[in-house]
Amino acid sequence: MPKIIVCLRHCGTYSGATLKPLLHEQLDQLGFACDLSSKKILLKPNLISAGAPALACSNPLFVGAIADCFLSRGAKVFIGDSPAFGTASHVLKRQGFSTALSGLAVEYVPFKTRVVKKLSCGIDVGVAVEALDCDYFVNIPRIKAHDQMGVTMAVKNTFGIVLGSRKAWLHMKHGGSRQFFAEMILDLQELLPPTLVLADGIEVMNKRGPMKGSSLQLECLAAARSCVALDRAMLEVLEIDKTRIPLAMAAERQRVKGANMKELDFPQKAPADFAGSGFRIPAKLIPVPFQPFRFLRSSLKRMLSS
Repeated sequence: MPKIIVCLRHCGTYSGATLKPLLHEQLDQLGFACDLSSKKILLKPNLISAGAPALACSNPLFVGAIADCFLSRGAKVFIGDSPAFGTASHVLKRQGFSTALSGLAVEYVPFKTRVVKKLSCGIDVGVAVEALDCDYFVNIPRIKAHDQMGVTMAVKNTFGIVLGSRKAWLHMKHGGSRQFFAEMILDLQELLPPTLVLADGIEVMNKRGPMKGSSLQLECLAAARSCVALDRAMLEVLEIDKTRIPLAMAAERQRVKGANMKELDFPQKAPADFAGSGFRIPAKLIPVPFQPFRFLRSSLKRMLSS
């Protein structure tokens, strides 16, 4: 079986002049055509909430550079997400995306139309039709330490296709087993259209997350056509023991392609080229289930901002 390509490059800035040539290089390396005319590209950033620290969300300049790359190849570009708190349109305004995307033909698409899908783990979830209606699902995670899951990257970012408050409900209903919760998120990958991950490892959230961590300059730009493969590669970049990460272990148990380092190929930089970053995850993970008060607060925020 051919190996999965994971592209890793050093990049220490969000300047479009520097980012865009590197992104184009990675798109070429991953086999994307120079002419993507008529192709519908959905950018799926991490829009955690309007009031979150900037480091908790995708960087607007990073997303803007990605949008510009696809537009220059003739694609139709859309952006959407379904935050657990509030609405994506509110987050986009408050977090500076409107400014970063100004002048670019990027259309906001609200995730609002629910379709129920049965996952391989056996549960039904309500996901956004809009997230699935594209030629390429471009997953744009920001690398972050995470108090519940150790670290969150591409696989966890796909949780955003689950509609709004239903994410909090899944935390409450199925979070009692961290293993099952990880398998549920992993199963979401099966629903996605053809996927591209462009991960922001330039400035990452260290030690805690997804809201209260500290900044760390990792200076890594990562890309792959597989969420699982990119996450596995980044564990090596970050020098994290995979056994401490529930999502990585779920992928290994299910033998998902890309969960094993032997299945990956690195045509640019190797993970070892980023050694010594000092990235840390929480020493002890907290329970997955949301408290009832947090769930009610999330629902109220969504109603007030809709």
